[in-house]
Amino acid sequence: MRIATWNINSITARLPRLLAWLESSGTDVLCLQETKCTAEQFPRDELRELGYESAVHATGRWNGVALVSRVGLEDVVEGLPGGPDWEGVHEPRSVSATCGAVRLWSVYVPNGREVDHPHYAYKLQWFEALRAAVARDAAGPRPFAVLGDFNVAPVDEDVWDLSVFEGQTHVTAPERAALAALRETGLTDVMPRPLKYDRPYTYWDYRQLAFPKNRGMRIDLVYGNEPFAKAVGDAYVDREERKGKGASDHAPVVVDLEV
Repeated sequence: MRIATWNINSITARLPRLLAWLESSGTDVLCLQETKCTAEQFPRDELRELGYESAVHATGRWNGVALVSRVGLEDVVEGLPGGPDWEGVHEPRSVSATCGAVRLWSVYVPNGREVDHPHYAYKLQWFEALRAAVARDAAGPRPFAVLGDFNVAPVDEDVWDLSVFEGQTHVTAPERAALAALRETGLTDVMPRPLKYDRPYTYWDYRQLAFPKNRGMRIDLVYGNEPFAKAVGDAYVDREERKGKGASDHAPVVVDLEV
């Protein structure tokens, strides 16, 4: 089974690329983040023509997550159980489902904005709710993984220049502690191969030629439990999909499972 996660940064803007990538990559299940559409606008029909079902949690604006699968979608849960609201709204940042033999979550963790911003506290609260919500599945016997844009670089080597991020979100100790607490439920960071250079960055800013200069970050992660991690045959960042006109600023992370 081939599973992938991709912050698409607007599914409407990148639909032709998405459909072409699904056909060429042979992906069975894709976790999407930042769809930037409503559930009604999501391209279910176009995906169905390729053999994919869709589970979507989206209300438009800047968020939205989805799971698209050609190996089944069962027991779908929209939203983060017990998760916090932002300004009175339960944002669409999580959707989970059983796809064949595997239970998967697609998550889009809040950005945090700035360390002294209320959104940063919201981000940490969201992480704590995620940890509590996945603990049972993480410790269970079924292959299970949480995939998505975590908006945190786990270690210093996951950013191109740590000094650039000093005092900013994505690299702070509390954020990394939240990731560590999530792993302590029984999850492992499935490290992908880079297709170029020595570090598997997954995000490059559109500005200042960040991509051709490889000024990136590894913030799109795959956290799998022991049965999931043991089944991994390969994992890589599809850096090629970040190239060209109209690309997302994130690249897909692909995992091959022997299940």
